[in-house]
Amino acid sequence: MLDLEVLRRILRASWGADTCDPHDVPDWRPDNPARGQCGVTALIVQELLGGELILGEVVVQDTRTGHHYWNRLPDGRHVDLTADQFRPGEVVVGGQVQQRPPGAPRRCRAQYEILRQRVLAELGALAGPATHAR
Repeated sequence: MLDLEVLRRILRASWGADTCDPHDVPDWRPDNPARGQCGVTALIVQELLGGELILGEVVVQDTRTGHHYWNRLPDGRHVDLTADQFRPGEVVVGGQVQQRPPGAPRRCRAQYEILRQRVLAELGALAGPATHAR
């Protein structure tokens, strides 16, 4: 079973402007690497650990400014690996289960594929070379 903390470290190290939601690229900075990474990150967490995708709204002073994704794992825990992206005054409200889009997501497809490849490559490196007994 994949350890959530190991996955968290790999994801954080894999985020970049090239994996950020295009809407959030102007706000992405290396000192806030989680900015704009919620959708692609939640999809990868679900792919590797199972569970459900949850979608809420980001609100600033009663005005919706965006959406935010996180995960509910099969054991019921809510996991939000990008929660630290928000500035003071940005609040996530609501939270509804979303169906995973079939195949790769249409929105942010390139960003998802880049992040997915990085994460899977790092997980493969951690696993080491495969051994086969004959």
